[in-house]
Order: sequence, then structure tokens, then C-alpha cells
Amino acid sequence: MKIATWNVNSIRSRQLHVIDWLHQTQVDVLCLQETKVVDADFPRQPFEALGLHLYICGQKSYNGVAIFSKTPVEDITTGFSPILGAEIVGDLDEQKRVITGVVNNIRIVNLYVPNGSAVGSEKYDYKLRWLKVLREYLQALLEQPPHNLCVCGDFNIALEDRDIHDPKNRENQVMATPTERLALQEVLNIGLSDAFRKFTDEGGHFSWWDYRTRAFSHNRGWRIDHHYLTPNLYQKAISCTIDIAPRKLTQPSDHTPVILELLESP
Repeated sequence: MKIATWNVNSIRSRQLHVIDWLHQTQVDVLCLQETKVVDADFPRQPFEALGLHLYICGQKSYNGVAIFSKTPVEDITTGFSPILGAEIVGDLDEQKRVITGVVNNIRIVNLYVPNGSAVGSEKYDYKLRWLKVLREYLQALLEQPPHNLCVCGDFNIALEDRDIHDPKNRENQVMATPTERLALQEVLNIGLSDAFRKFTDEGGHFSWWDYRTRAFSHNRGWRIDHHYLTPNLYQKAISCTIDIAPRKLTQPSDHTPVILELLESP
């Protein structure tokens, strides 16, 4: 079973890229982030024509997440509130960043973690608050069947220095501050492991490159798109790769897909 995550930075702008990529890769499930479109305007028809089942949670011009699947997805919910309740979540579901459902006895959690903008800003504080609630949310999901979690998406955090092309002064850079890294590590401490690092130890592998300063051509990137797995799924992971081909296209997303492959029947 192949599960991919991809921040497409506007599904309408990248629609043809995604369709071509789906034809080439034949992944079973594709989790998208930053779709940037309300549900009513989502370009469903081209993807449904491929035989895919679509589950979307969108927002005009910003955010937005979606799951495309070859087989129907069960128990779909969006946002934190269906699991934690509105009192705990507060305003955090106003931005559309969370969608989850169950496929083949695997609960897939597709996330678009806030960027944080700048250290010390309101958006940075929002990101830390969001990550704290994310931990509670995932812990609650773990206590429900099927107990097998694949938590994937754009995390907007490089957890280690080897995930950044140049970690110099990273302590002051959003997406790499000690506080953000600790917040993500506390999420992972509930029992999640990085699928990519099961197979690849070295640095130099990235999933996002800034549009500016020819970052992609010089491989000045960050690895901020991840698949995190519970122990049973981690054992069944047989590969996790970053496909840089879509980043080479004309007018690409600044992110590229990350593909996880699992043995069937977890």
C-alpha cells in the first residue's frame, strides 16, 4: 500500500501536475495540503474520473487539506473538535488544517501544521498552541480502534539539523527553533516514528525549497514533510522516499511528494 503526502500550494494551480503524478505513481492514498479552495469550488471531476474517492476540507485562498483514495475512506472527520470537543480546541479549527479517516485498518491523519511566520510573533505562538492540542488529539485517536496511525503532512518543522541544507543560526529561524522542535518531539513521544529515517540516515534529502534564490537548483532545501507511524506500521514500512520530479516542472509547488510504502494487511 502506498500513501503519499504533498503540499500542492493550490490544487487549482497544480491540478494537471497532480493528475499526471497520480497516473505515474498509482499511489493508493494521496494526502494534500494547502489546497487553497473552498469545498464547493474544489475541482473534483478530474480526480473522480480517475476512480478516486475525495474527502476535502477547504478554505478560500489559505490552508485546506484533502484525502484522495482508490478505496472508500471510513470514519472521516475534519478538525480537532470532533475528537476533543470545542471547549478544548477553541479557535484552532477556524483554519482548515486537519482531516482523518480509516483505510485498510490504518487511520490516516493528514495535517497542515501552521508555519509560524516569525519567532515571537502571534502566528508563532499560535503554532505552538496548535501543536500542543495536536498531541492531545493524536493521543485520543490512539485510544480508539484501529490503533494504527499514519500521521502525515506538511509539519513546517525540520526536526534535526540534517534536515536543513545549512543549519547555521537555525536557533533563530522559524521551523527550526528549539521550542518548535521540542513541541513536535513531544507529539512524537506518544509513540510515533519517522518513516523516512528508517531507511535514510544522511542529510541532503529535502521536501521543500524556497522559490527564491534558485534554492532548488542548488538543493538548498528543508525536510519538513513527514510520515510518522505507530510501532506496528513502522515495522511494516518497506520504503519512504521523496520524489523530487514534480519540483522540476514549470510553475511547481514549492514542496514535493513523500511516498510511504507499507506491507499489506497491517
